[in-house]
Amino acid sequence: MEPLDREKAIETALSQGAGRANVIPADTVSTDAAFRDICASDRCGLYGKCWVCPPDIGEIGELMERLRAFSLVLVYQKVYPLDDSFDFERMQAAKKDFRRLTQRMRRAFPDPGVLHLGAGGCGICRACARREDLPCRHPELAVASLEGYGVNVSALAASAGMKYVNGQNTVTYFGAVFF
Repeated sequence: MEPLDREKAIETALSQGAGRANVIPADTVSTDAAFRDICASDRCGLYGKCWVCPPDIGEIGELMERLRAFSLVLVYQKVYPLDDSFDFERMQAAKKDFRRLTQRMRRAFPDPGVLHLGAGGCGICRACARREDLPCRHPELAVASLEGYGVNVSALAASAGMKYVNGQNTVTYFGAVFF
């Protein structure tokens, strides 16, 4: 893999639809196995129901260690306005839009040696094949979540010079490409 041109990577993320992007050293990414507990609480309804979500994604210690093999991370975010803090419909639409952005990032950075992580569950299929104990239908498109790998997204945002919370009546999603 060629050395990463930081400015070009940032420009690419912005051209794909990210609101902000930055490249940071991978060793500044804060991880904690406790974030897996958040996944295990199953607030999103995907725990054990999606191949790229816990527990099927792998053992948390191994995933956090895998991140240490990378040297740089392109962090990108997009902030979405909401009518109010209970605007679930717009939150869902924003999540779908961010998943499309994540797929554009996969196409923009197709090298098999990089790791793409996104927000929440994969969302490629209407219902993951995991629910029927079938293999992933699109492993080349599947994207695991930052939290599933134990990434502290709030700290990641700060390391990248971004806000995790972007004001009242907004929702912010983050993705990352590990090089």
